[in-house]
Amino acid sequence: MVRAWVVWSAGVLAYVVGVMHRTTFGVSGIDAAARFDVAPTVLSSFVVLQVVVYAAMQIPAGVMLDRFGSRVLIASGAAIMAAGQLTLAMTESLPLAIGARAVVGVGDALTFISVLRLVPQWFAPRRVPLVTQLTGILGQIGQILSAVPFLALLYGPGWSVAFGSAAALGVLIVVLVLAVVRNAPPGLAVVAEKVTLRDTARSIRDVWFRPGTRLGFFSHLGTQFSITTFALMWGLPYLTSGQGLSSGAAGGLLSLSVLSAIVSGIVIGVLTGRYPNRRSWLVLFIMVSNALMWTVVLMLPERAPVWLLALLVVVISVGGPGSAVGFDYARTFNPSANLGTAQGMVNIGGFLATLLVILAMGFILDAKGGYTFEAFRVAWTVQYVVWAVGIIGVLLSRKRTRSVTGVTPRTLSEVRERIRRDREG
Repeated sequence: MVRAWVVWSAGVLAYVVGVMHRTTFGVSGIDAAARFDVAPTVLSSFVVLQVVVYAAMQIPAGVMLDRFGSRVLIASGAAIMAAGQLTLAMTESLPLAIGARAVVGVGDALTFISVLRLVPQWFAPRRVPLVTQLTGILGQIGQILSAVPFLALLYGPGWSVAFGSAAALGVLIVVLVLAVVRNAPPGLAVVAEKVTLRDTARSIRDVWFRPGTRLGFFSHLGTQFSITTFALMWGLPYLTSGQGLSSGAAGGLLSLSVLSAIVSGIVIGVLTGRYPNRRSWLVLFIMVSNALMWTVVLMLPERAPVWLLALLVVVISVGGPGSAVGFDYARTFNPSANLGTAQGMVNIGGFLATLLVILAMGFILDAKGGYTFEAFRVAWTVQYVVWAVGIIGVLLSRKRTRSVTGVTPRTLSEVRERIRRDREG
């Protein structure tokens, strides 16, 4: 059991640094606009391309994960992200900088689902929901690294030192992962046999047409995008330029987001493990509460008080650990051999929504004259379309899952137990 925690901790540390790489551009957005002399729409294209690459890589990453295992993909992801950050540290060329963020997106895509894959291999089934939540919420410490020490380096020694330091930390992670992480305990095979391209395509199709996978996809889509959009791109500009906070106060709210995710993630992990037949209601509650909280803030005709912005950050941050319920659906309704592919499909949901919202907000901010209170007030309203899609998707796919698999609230725990026995057998 001690070794399991050691292996998992190394994987989580890799994910922490991956989240830091992912969010560094969000906290440096205004500096990037000055460095590369670009408008909001062009600036958003940095993160948009990064998220496009991340989302597009999820299914290939899942297939590779099923084939090669977690150790290879986590180490590769860390090396690729370090290369992207180093390029960004050294260049003043706009096309090269955009390409560097795309490279970061590739490495990022390999990391999270690979760390998640370690959990059911190293831990007993009863621990998996809670450890899965811990994986997601501890990874968000990377936001603190980007909001505090990285931001201090950016405002102190400058751009090149900040991004160069991030790259160096990534190299250390590669060494740690290769030294510590193993795919599974000795004697337990977790990678698939070599298959043909046709077999791979058939497997991808089969995974998507399992309604439980789609339930996970829409759960992830509707819960994760708001806080991810906030952390990746528009949160810091909104708080500083739109709401008039200092960079220190804005960084403090981003750190509050991480603390909120940690606390709520533990609660969600316990609830999903104890009441698996009520997971969809938890997901729906998170979507509705996010929408209501944003409504309160956006209805104000002037800047919100700090306490209300703090409450907004706390509420939307629950969406991060809430999205992990989608991965629990992937695990519940897919065999172990397809788990990486299923998790990749689920992970597309939230990041696809994030991509669309970031891009739409960039266009709206441009049209409304930049980073003003009123421009942000209009731009954030694009979120309501995604919440509507997410809620409808969860309701329809939940109904389909129960009708196709025969799963009702009373039989779901029996299905989970059968899948567990199949994996162990």
